[in-house]
Amino acid sequence: MTELADRPAGESQMSHAARLRADRLDYMRRLAAALRDGDGGDQADAAMRLPISAYTDPERHAVERRVLFRETPVLVCLSCDLAEPGAFRLFDETGVPILVTRAADGRVRAFLNVCMHRGAALTHAREGKATRFTCWFHGWTYANDGKLIGAPQAEGFADGGLDGRDHLVEFACEERYGLVFVLATPGKQIDLDTHLGAFGDVLANLGLERAERVKTGELPVKANWKYALDTYGEGYHFQTLHKETLAPYFRNDITIYDRFGRHHRVGFAERAAVKLVDTPEAEWDIPTDPAGIHYLFPNTIIFCGSVSPGKSYLTTFRHFPGETPGETITYKTIYAFNGVRSPEHRAEVEAAFDATAHVVATEDYIVAAEGWRNLGALPAGASVVFGRQEIALQNVHRAIADAIGSPLP
Repeated sequence: MTELADRPAGESQMSHAARLRADRLDYMRRLAAALRDGDGGDQADAAMRLPISAYTDPERHAVERRVLFRETPVLVCLSCDLAEPGAFRLFDETGVPILVTRAADGRVRAFLNVCMHRGAALTHAREGKATRFTCWFHGWTYANDGKLIGAPQAEGFADGGLDGRDHLVEFACEERYGLVFVLATPGKQIDLDTHLGAFGDVLANLGLERAERVKTGELPVKANWKYALDTYGEGYHFQTLHKETLAPYFRNDITIYDRFGRHHRVGFAERAAVKLVDTPEAEWDIPTDPAGIHYLFPNTIIFCGSVSPGKSYLTTFRHFPGETPGETITYKTIYAFNGVRSPEHRAEVEAAFDATAHVVATEDYIVAAEGWRNLGALPAGASVVFGRQEIALQNVHRAIADAIGSPLP
């Protein structure tokens, strides 16, 4: 396991391609060493127990929804999803109806999707392009920078009725590294540099600004959002749960893990990687695309890769809790690195979306729903246990518990 501080001096001055190559080479060296030594790669110091109440307690669930999803920067989308001035999309996944827009000045902003007259929604379209939004109740109209630009019979409010209502309620919103973040509580400031920390350099290296969206969808699961999230952080289950889908191509006993504060990056060994052990490094074929499963605290997975070996796509999995502990929706979107090259390439990326969604829906989320449901049958005070090889899950749960003020021992 390494920290960003361990990376070569001067790396920030390297070109994007050089940084990416250096990053992939470092990963391959660590992978080859783990294969050679047979030590499982990066592991925790010991197993860790987690009370099942972390998944089932309604009071804790309410605290998580407030602290993690309304008082912490949360990923809305990639910059390419709001590619041009006038682009907009709704973001109500946190339970707050938010309208995210890109105005004529190119800046991305976020507003409450609520008319300042009497509370009706300004738009019901999930996304689109518009320079203004007109409330369907009384016709109040706002520009996409949030300013009120028209109200029918405005003279009826001439006695100060429009005071404080000339602008939509705004949320802190920032764009960085090809990603758009919102803090879903009005009046709170966003400190994205502090939130991302050293992980910002990792995100910058992915080249997300050049991505193009290809397909999106939803994956609901009747399980706690953290139980669903857990399935993305360890390869220990590949040999059994994914014996026909992932196990033929990926091992379940080697993990390469890097922690960046509350965020991380993790990778699992492809079976074909065994050839690295006996091949001189000078003869290694170093891929040119980013790779790895990137965890963006608190709820997002950025997956650079594929369920098929030798392929690499960019997929985001954004996990949002429902009102009760046993409800989760994962919003899944796949992008093409550096854009779509041809109709054939688009079809390939769409097929990759379908293949990954199939694995998640018919394997990971089936067992997630079953496991979460069965937790309720365990006696009071029971716990789950994460092994040393489940190092990513250990640190995710420690980070979440710390963030909500309930640190684990």
